[in-house]
Amino acid sequence: MTNTHRLAFVRFVHTAIYIVMAVSTLGLVYGGITGARGSWLWVVLALLGLETIVFVGNGMKCPLTAIAVKYGAETGHVFDTFLPERFTRYTFRFFGSLMLVGLVLLALRWLDLLR
Repeated sequence: MTNTHRLAFVRFVHTAIYIVMAVSTLGLVYGGITGARGSWLWVVLALLGLETIVFVGNGMKCPLTAIAVKYGAETGHVFDTFLPERFTRYTFRFFGSLMLVGLVLLALRWLDLLR
């Protein structure tokens, strides 16, 4: 396998993870706003918790970005996924804020402070 193929694979995996994590974040906010519960919420919380641990454990950087660079990716905002820059430029600020809002709303619901 060439580095070009390896880079395409890393970009594909990173894009898939990005989409799953974005949907998980939106699911967390949905659960916090509506009070909906179910096994899906525990899956969402586990995925977001794992993503946070990996991100923090890697010095607030995605480890797949370094792998993409290793296989020849250029630097910038869209070099390690197949998504356009307008979707990825403010990823951490946007989804981090949404995750915080979702967690606060969910905690308020679980403490029965939000009806």
